[in-house]
Amino acid sequence: MPEDTPPKYTAPALEKGLDILEHLSNFDSGLSQSEIARDLNRSVSEIFRMLVVLQARGYIAQDPATDRYVLTTLLFEIAHRTSLIRRLTTAATPLMRDLAHVINQSVHLAVLTDDSVLIAGQVDPPARHVMSVRLGTRVDVWRASSGRVMMAFAGAPELDEMFRRAPVPDGMTEAQIRTDLEAIRKRGHEIVDSFVIKGVVNISAPIIDHTGQAIAALTVPHIQRIQDSVSFADCCTKAIETAARLTRSLGGGVVGEGLPRAFSRS
Repeated sequence: MPEDTPPKYTAPALEKGLDILEHLSNFDSGLSQSEIARDLNRSVSEIFRMLVVLQARGYIAQDPATDRYVLTTLLFEIAHRTSLIRRLTTAATPLMRDLAHVINQSVHLAVLTDDSVLIAGQVDPPARHVMSVRLGTRVDVWRASSGRVMMAFAGAPELDEMFRRAPVPDGMTEAQIRTDLEAIRKRGHEIVDSFVIKGVVNISAPIIDHTGQAIAALTVPHIQRIQDSVSFADCCTKAIETAARLTRSLGGGVVGEGLPRAFSRS
């Protein structure tokens, strides 16, 4: 096929936005609206609409002193998150698959993105009746054990900012959540009734990186079957041990006061 063959499909608006982002990446001090329009051979009105959208989405910012537009770090953050998810799922999937088969329960891996929890990995057990969470699902950070476990290991400024951005749900208070998070941090994991589904008990443990912060959480939404070959206590122990193995594989240190001798399911 000749190199100058036009593409089969085009998206002019998207192309204009990408042109602006790519062009701004070459100028540390930024460019004015008229300079961008001139360099890209576009009208000022075309560029203006693109700049408004890109600024609203956080990809660019305007210097109030010079009115020049510069790239923000959002593109870098997106690329970093994607790399992190790929690295996490590559390391976690074999361990999650083994865990799901041993305890006969579903297992999922979650990360924080924006102000919510994103399910980045999901493995179901061989059982016919399972409790799974669809891959790509987003959950309110305060109504997810995964979110609470990760926020328990966040720094004070990050935690304060999350409370500012993510409102506390009805029936909860910030003071109570902070108390819960401190207990999770000392214990190293959370075992609690699901905040959204009756009869499900969440077993959740953090994946810690070398800085001591939780970059993900491994969670088992445990369901009690009439005939279970693996006890609830064993499920808890094996889930927490698997999270610890993932932490070590990523260069982090295992947290908490050690595995308790027994767990009970209310």
